[in-house]
Amino acid sequence: MAAIAVAPLAWAIAPSEINPARIEAAEQNPSDWLTYHGGYKSYHYSGLDQINANNVKNLEVAWIHMPGRSTRGLQTMPLVADGVLYYSGSYSRVYALDGATGKMIWSYFPQLDEELVSMQTHSPYNRGVALGDGKVFVGTVDGHLIGLDTKTGKEVWNTHLVDSKKLTVGFTGAPLVVRDTVIIGSQGGEWTSRGPLFGVDIKTGKKKWEFLTVAGTEEAKATWGNESWRTGGGGAWMPGTYDPETNTIWWGTANPAPLYDWSGADWQKSGPRPGTNLYTTSVIALDPDTGKLKFYHQELPHDAWDFDSAVGEFLMIDRDGRKLVVHPNKGGFVFVYDRADAKVQNVWRIAKNINFVKDIDPKTGELIGRRDLSLGKAGEPLCPAIAGGVSWNSGAYSPKTGLWYKIAQEWCMDVDVVKTTPITEPMAQLNIGANFKLVPPPDGSARGHLDARDPVTGAKKWEVNFDEPPLASVLATAGNLVFVPDSRGVLRAYNAETGQELWSHYNGVGHNGGIISYSAGGKQYIAVPAGWGGMVADEFPALFGEPYTSMPKDAGALVVFTLKQ
Repeated sequence: MAAIAVAPLAWAIAPSEINPARIEAAEQNPSDWLTYHGGYKSYHYSGLDQINANNVKNLEVAWIHMPGRSTRGLQTMPLVADGVLYYSGSYSRVYALDGATGKMIWSYFPQLDEELVSMQTHSPYNRGVALGDGKVFVGTVDGHLIGLDTKTGKEVWNTHLVDSKKLTVGFTGAPLVVRDTVIIGSQGGEWTSRGPLFGVDIKTGKKKWEFLTVAGTEEAKATWGNESWRTGGGGAWMPGTYDPETNTIWWGTANPAPLYDWSGADWQKSGPRPGTNLYTTSVIALDPDTGKLKFYHQELPHDAWDFDSAVGEFLMIDRDGRKLVVHPNKGGFVFVYDRADAKVQNVWRIAKNINFVKDIDPKTGELIGRRDLSLGKAGEPLCPAIAGGVSWNSGAYSPKTGLWYKIAQEWCMDVDVVKTTPITEPMAQLNIGANFKLVPPPDGSARGHLDARDPVTGAKKWEVNFDEPPLASVLATAGNLVFVPDSRGVLRAYNAETGQELWSHYNGVGHNGGIISYSAGGKQYIAVPAGWGGMVADEFPALFGEPYTSMPKDAGALVVFTLKQ
């Protein structure tokens, strides 16, 4: 794989080493944004308060960077270290920019297998990079993990991890750096792969370990009847997080294949994949040095609805002497775990329209009243829709208010289950197992809402409704603010205590990525990628009409704001 790199400009700021101790202490230095989730606690929170509820009305655009070739939008989460902003665009292009001015320091364009990219469903978007050991790390949709020199953007190493020509999957999510290991998970839920998660040596790029989310242990293999694990799906496509106290990575895994299964209630013994299908739709805890499984919880045994657990948000909360992890599941439920062993402490629902189960036991996590589909058209819509009661975009937790700000989605779908045969030659093919159409839910129009809740109990303080679900991540700040980039292209700022809207700005195209805050040259900035596209966005024109019918899916810009002088 060749690459094109633009010659770097002189650095305006001497960078400090991004070592394990600095990443572990990321939340203590709000000037930076060092990991996808802001830090290992997954708060998506900035301790900066120069921009606050009193002066946010004075925000204005500081600079804009246009990466070009923004096919299917900008879905990235920017990172910042020492005043330099790093972000990825479609086709795994990477940019290093001066955080104060937006001037380019370097860019890197990997030379991808364009024919392969055109055959993939989950491409060519990229959701972010990782930093560490003097390098910027990015995954590609044709199965490579690449380490770039932080100062120059030149390749230090390039490791081919997935045979994308065979499996038709690669990497779209951001890597996670844990000490001397770079961890990244592949796509795979709808494909006939086994969804590997990789640990790679940070200095050499050599693969250290590989964990298969489908039948990754002998115990798990026994949960796939008729050797269906061979084409099981799975994947771990969004970055999880790391608990330094126990040296444990927490990661969410994707759905099995086919997504929809005609076995009905007899799923333990019949259908295309009899059994619980470990470790799909699960939360797994691994040793980052060896990739060995420590413990797990399967949120939806035998997921027959595509409500996977690959949402990478693992909120680390200490409450009343308990060390907890809060993890949203795509089905619209939020799981609260003991950090020591993933034992369920609570389960609460954030989406209102749910009928794939009647409930989930808050003490055990057991599903109550499953709705398993049989061959043919379902008698009533399935809720939520395939796009989920929540999606991969992250919420934000404010230690200042104690509230978690999270987007929920209200929509359902008509579904017609069909029999499929896995296709693996010459390339793996999609294995969905149903035809579907998104429809409004029983309680009204399809919509989204931003909830401000206690992350452990689910108690709601306030809610803001949106005509269409926002598909971008949320940011909370010490300035008593919550920022929501919405789907129409408007970035909105709310009072974190009350939910009152305080400011908005139209960025010209829908948001579908991350949002961060950082400091450069003594000034606080808010950076948000604008750029519309992706599989969920593809459903908007039929469901909502304009402006989505006319919204471009090949336009993108990184828009950065600061206070007026």
